[in-house]
Amino acid sequence: MGPLTGYRVVEFAGIGPGPMCAMLLADLGATVLRLDRPVSSGLGTERPEAFNLLNRSRVSALVDLKAPEGIALALDLVAAADASIEGFRPGTMERLGLGPEVCLARNPRLVYGRMTGWGQDGPLALAAGHDLNYIALTGALHAIGRAGHPPTPPLNLVGDYGGGALYLAFGIVCALLEAQKSGRGQVVDAAMIDGAASLMAPFFGLHAADVHSDQRGENILDSGAPYYDVYECADGKYLSVAPIELKFRDEFYRRIGIDAKSLPSASDRKNWPAIKEVIAARIATKPLADWSALLEGTDACAAPVLSMAEAPHHPHHQARGTFIEIGGVMQPAPAPRFSRTPAGTPTPPRPPGDGGAEALIDWGIDAARVARLRSEGIVADRQA
Repeated sequence: MGPLTGYRVVEFAGIGPGPMCAMLLADLGATVLRLDRPVSSGLGTERPEAFNLLNRSRVSALVDLKAPEGIALALDLVAAADASIEGFRPGTMERLGLGPEVCLARNPRLVYGRMTGWGQDGPLALAAGHDLNYIALTGALHAIGRAGHPPTPPLNLVGDYGGGALYLAFGIVCALLEAQKSGRGQVVDAAMIDGAASLMAPFFGLHAADVHSDQRGENILDSGAPYYDVYECADGKYLSVAPIELKFRDEFYRRIGIDAKSLPSASDRKNWPAIKEVIAARIATKPLADWSALLEGTDACAAPVLSMAEAPHHPHHQARGTFIEIGGVMQPAPAPRFSRTPAGTPTPPRPPGDGGAEALIDWGIDAARVARLRSEGIVADRQA
């Protein structure tokens, strides 16, 4: 089920944005076959496979890509695919014999998706790095945090997943659409620094217009404004407050019992600290549940700050099915939603190699060849 049903994707196993991209495509119906290493590389955070949610909705085959016959098998799979995903340092796939030129020669319609941090070229292209390093170079990390405090790492949402996985998935789907018209594939070069920089486009515009300070914690959306921040309640929990528009702000003040006319003008940023003190003092008088009951569902633009343990139980999420339980693990449901071709329920992550041999046969690899490759250790049944 899903709008990508019928498309086939070969995923060369990696960490972070590559698996996230593959999960997004698989959630929406694409048949994704992940090629894992026969021996665990120790990549990522070790955990039971049932909790490795980025690997849901697809099967992996354990293939030795250091062996010529493993490379030959991978090329045969690529020949049967619509797209591929790889997330290695520049030049790695070329050294393996699985670079874009080789793969596109086998399958001219292939969309070859590449995921890196620094990009395929440039002076930093071959350097190691992680999400925090990539967003540091784009201005994004510097902009996140409170005034007078160091930049705050925003998990790895901005580089790995927002600037990386989502841009790669978007690029692959765009290239698949173009291939329907031209009959030709191409390389999609997705770099986390490019994606993170792209996400910063509106803020670069505001900065150029001299309406967004380069100092964090002094702007509307970075905790500077009193009407866009989180406030501690009487029970130590937090309420998010975001009535940016004046009519919503008036609604917020009225509902929490503050006379808006008694406050200094928020159009003068020098008054922001004083207004914050008034709001903070008021919010601190009641527990979060009381404020939620009073404000949720109104135009006050306020919502409780929920933990990951709390979020799935919120009535709005339960009504929409935003979170689902699969194999005993609570997790986010596929997104976005489609009216005519809805996504199905994701399948739980499977151990590397589980069902891999059968998947290879489903992809058109002769059963006798699969049996021989298994006997020779080129294809394994379980990751060591």
